[in-house]
Amino acid sequence: MKDVRKLQNAVVSALEDIKARDIQAFDVTHVTAMFDRVIIASADSGRQLKALARNVQDRARDAGWRVSGIEGEDGGDWVLVDLGDIVVHLMQPAVRAHYNLEELWGQPRPRAPRAPRNGRTTDAPDKPARTSRPARSAAIAKPAKSAPATPHRAERPARKKAAPATGA
Repeated sequence: MKDVRKLQNAVVSALEDIKARDIQAFDVTHVTAMFDRVIIASADSGRQLKALARNVQDRARDAGWRVSGIEGEDGGDWVLVDLGDIVVHLMQPAVRAHYNLEELWGQPRPRAPRAPRNGRTTDAPDKPARTSRPARSAAIAKPAKSAPATPHRAERPARKKAAPATGA
């Protein structure tokens, strides 16, 4: 079995050679069984994206890995290189900000259940669970009332009485 860390180092080195920005690698074995690592990097242009993808493929093949597939080379905004155990996402900064894959793949590992304390064998928590407080009624803002369609009598401007018609 090949060492995934060696391939990860080769991929990161290939990205650094072509000046990729914001390179991040995530161990996603706790999230999915399809692959072990996700590597995300940014490129300043479509041309740089293609060069990065090509260099990653070449380095992976040189390290003895098979390239399973490439997607998005024609688009110029996002290229995905599938190396089997590692998936590499190469993106322009605007696309990367929009999809925010770091939030998806950067989830922390789930915590292992705690061992019982003081020889207890029950699964009951040590402290009672906190309940959420109901929202205070004063904290809830009421929408402002809209102005009435016609002003009240007291707010209306006083009408001038018409001068009596003087006739001859």
